[in-house]
Amino acid sequence: MSYQVLARKWRPKSFGTLVGQEHVVRALSHALATGRLHHAWLFTGTRGVGKTTISRILAKALNCETGITPEPCNTCDACRAIDADRFPDYVEMDAASNRGVDDMAALLDKAVYAPVQGRYKVYMIDEVHMLTGHAFNAMLKTLEEPPEHVKFILATTDPQKIPVTVLSRCLQFNLKQMPQGHIVEHLTRILQAEQVSFEPGALRHLAKAANGSMRDALSLLDQAIAHGAGKVEEEQVTHMLGTVGDDHLYAVLDALVAADVPALLRVADGMEARSLAFDAALQSLATLLHRIALAQFAPEAITDELERARVAAYVQAFDAEFLQLAYQIAIHGRDELPLAPDEYTGFTMTLLRLHAFRPEQPAALGGPGVAPGGGGLARAVPASARPAPTVSASVAAARPEPPVAAITPPPAAVAQPAAEPPPAMAPQPAEAKPAAVGTAQAVSGHDVPPWEDLPPEAYADSAAVVERVHAVSSSLGAASEAASAPAPAPVAPASVAAAAEKSVVVPEATMAPDAAAGKAARGDAATLFALGDWRGLVRALELGGLVRELAQHCEWVDFSDEGLQLRLSVAHRHLLDMNPGALERLQGSLSSALGRTLKLRIIVGDIAGETPAQRDEVERRARHAEAVAALEADPFVRELIERFDATLVESTVKPL
Repeated sequence: MSYQVLARKWRPKSFGTLVGQEHVVRALSHALATGRLHHAWLFTGTRGVGKTTISRILAKALNCETGITPEPCNTCDACRAIDADRFPDYVEMDAASNRGVDDMAALLDKAVYAPVQGRYKVYMIDEVHMLTGHAFNAMLKTLEEPPEHVKFILATTDPQKIPVTVLSRCLQFNLKQMPQGHIVEHLTRILQAEQVSFEPGALRHLAKAANGSMRDALSLLDQAIAHGAGKVEEEQVTHMLGTVGDDHLYAVLDALVAADVPALLRVADGMEARSLAFDAALQSLATLLHRIALAQFAPEAITDELERARVAAYVQAFDAEFLQLAYQIAIHGRDELPLAPDEYTGFTMTLLRLHAFRPEQPAALGGPGVAPGGGGLARAVPASARPAPTVSASVAAARPEPPVAAITPPPAAVAQPAAEPPPAMAPQPAEAKPAAVGTAQAVSGHDVPPWEDLPPEAYADSAAVVERVHAVSSSLGAASEAASAPAPAPVAPASVAAAAEKSVVVPEATMAPDAAAGKAARGDAATLFALGDWRGLVRALELGGLVRELAQHCEWVDFSDEGLQLRLSVAHRHLLDMNPGALERLQGSLSSALGRTLKLRIIVGDIAGETPAQRDEVERRARHAEAVAALEADPFVRELIERFDATLVESTVKPL
């Protein structure tokens, strides 16, 4: 007996043996069981998903000698004749080669006659979208009201090309592509029945290459058996398909874990030597990274035990953030391959990008050079290795030096010698002298009460600022020594002092610590609250977003034992309705600023006084009017208006 290909030999003969398409099988089975039979069915779907197979099973179910049943016997003459393609009342017509109106007319002429052997005449028209417009028009009447003994089964891979008049006369079933898991299971059963040795990894490659088509998978399986001399091995299958094996992908991951760039390049060289597709390699790498991420968050999603064991080794090696980044790098690297000089260059650059963003080893992550909160991908750079900031002499000479306040450090800091300026610093020119040097307190008196001692941390950043000032100008060293002496500070000229008042730079290191600043802020908020200054209190709270908008459009109503009562204008009640949590956040900010729990109640009504937003608008308009008046009074602006007949656009004026 001649050899029969696997796709024909293992074609399902009943709905029970059909792989996938449960939604179609269920509908047809119920229709056959209840006798609610339509006269025309339309099966749509890509190649090899079971359109012709379901058509033959349906024809057997309609003509089985045991009766109309969803489970044909497959032993009677009618069932065996349909399987052997010699049943006279089942006609398969290829519309791609019989697409004209004459072919359709000949078919319809035969349809009027009674069945020869079976119960129904079943006409299966494959690739029905290939029919001409006249052929469709010829079959419309018969398709709408066929004889009782005629059933039509239409199949197509492109339903968009079928006229809507035909679609409306059929029951349409969309056949889905086969999942890879179903294909692997079906191939496994076939190989076990055929007594062919195989490797599970090889079947996964075949299922992926089939792209949802069971017929393609069986055809590739036939080719793989011939290629492997009766064996289906993963290495032989990947070589046959020209795809990238899992060994190459795991070698890439191993090289990333070990930070071995030469190993990454060796993988790329090996793939190039075997003429493997780099595009498919990046696609497979992205798929593998997806599987590893699944194993991190949902290990039960990896059903294959072998795959789960291999993937588990990388679950701990890569953190979740890097896996997401690596997946994006692989996806974007695949898109960039056409833009690269060649595919090898694009692939290796993608691998180097993965290496550049790889996570640090656990030992390196815990080192002192890593800033807290920097993430696993940040490189640890020691402070001593960072380049010192340089100042260009020409730039420094061109701009006036701002006044520098000498900060008095604690006794422990004074005892330490001043840091030497790094050699990378440019010398300070003679004309860039400081405008004024004086002695200033590290914290202003209104921020922290004088009787509270500052913690040592408040002086650490101040000492660093002093060292940076010494590095910029050597002349400031003598000035700081003079400032630490009990002698009074030199008085700057009036012109220089006036300039200093206009631009005073206060380093962040001279500010009070967080705790002291918090106490001062609470003190200011308590004072404003006691005065009932709602506008000033809103500014002191430093709110943001919708909470600030809500507070800006409220006015102070009353404060009693029941808490604070505010009134919100009717025009802005949406700020409260659309953001119910804004009231709680505003209440929390007030309680935190005042240092005690405060009840807050907002009523909606007409504003009796003035809200902070209204006051801000009045002041803004006043400043804008002053700015416009100043521009109109400016001689230069007046000259432009007179000479060029210009007009001052007031809406573009922005007050400083």
